[in-house]
Amino acid sequence: MQVEFARSEKPLVGVLGGTGFVGHHLLSLLVEAGYRVRVATRRRERHRDLMVLPDVELVEADIHHPPALRQVLSGCHAVINLTGILNEHRPGDFRQVHVELPRKILQACEDLQISRLLHMSALNAAPRGPSEYLRSKGEGEKLVHAIEDIAVTSFRPAVIFGPGDHFFQRFATLLRMAPVFFFLPCPRVRLAPVYVGDVAAAMVATLDQRECYGQSYELCGPHVYTLEQLVTYTANTLKLPRVIVGMGDGVARLQARILQHLPGKAFSLDNLLTLQTDCTCHGGFPALFAHEALAVEAVVPAYLLNRSQRGRLDLYRHHAHHEY
Repeated sequence: MQVEFARSEKPLVGVLGGTGFVGHHLLSLLVEAGYRVRVATRRRERHRDLMVLPDVELVEADIHHPPALRQVLSGCHAVINLTGILNEHRPGDFRQVHVELPRKILQACEDLQISRLLHMSALNAAPRGPSEYLRSKGEGEKLVHAIEDIAVTSFRPAVIFGPGDHFFQRFATLLRMAPVFFFLPCPRVRLAPVYVGDVAAAMVATLDQRECYGQSYELCGPHVYTLEQLVTYTANTLKLPRVIVGMGDGVARLQARILQHLPGKAFSLDNLLTLQTDCTCHGGFPALFAHEALAVEAVVPAYLLNRSQRGRLDLYRHHAHHEY
């Protein structure tokens, strides 16, 4: 199957979850690449920063409602699904967002004869994964690849970092709050964080490439670290003299059970189960994308040390529970 874009006008791409962390970086790259973009959001007035981007249309809609979803995607040549949640507020939220919503997107694409879909999954996602987050992500990814009439490409990124991330900036906040000792679950788990700009660039690069149809790409950064090394690096970058103390599994589970019931749900038992599995790729950054992924050390100090980024943290924290 080959997707043919009309060359007489800029092709229109519908982006779901586009107001979140990855979406903020992806939209500008799509515009630079010559696409028009329609972004769905529940509250349009909260994203005025996106309204100033040329060729970006912000549409207020509940994408879980099929008629509203079809209206958002009407006229689109392709769809990019970035939607995802890190925690459940109610039982069943993971399935609703990671499985049932992709099912509705597929149906809308079939109804509207949209034949191209990019889907955001996660590294280690599998229907029999260790956490409900990874199981639901895996089921959703399997679902979208099972369709025959739509050219699907999925992406399985490791931990994503960059300005406004939910990883380094969250640890930075927690380290500032810690007096001397910082207690850390899963200190030996291995991670290969990938830069958000590299993830966004990979998605744009595959959009009009036939060889990417039906493929799933693991996206990792160039270096592997333990979680303890990354947290220590964050503390050293901020010049915070903290002693990192690794917690055993039993204590970590107790901490997670307590924190998941506190306002904001900073950490949950399902988060812990996700974190216990190494998050690394089998190979380097896919050669197809014709660039080398940026390392943590090349990017993180610039935004951790820029105090103006602390104001942006609240903006992205708002998205952490419902969108990428």
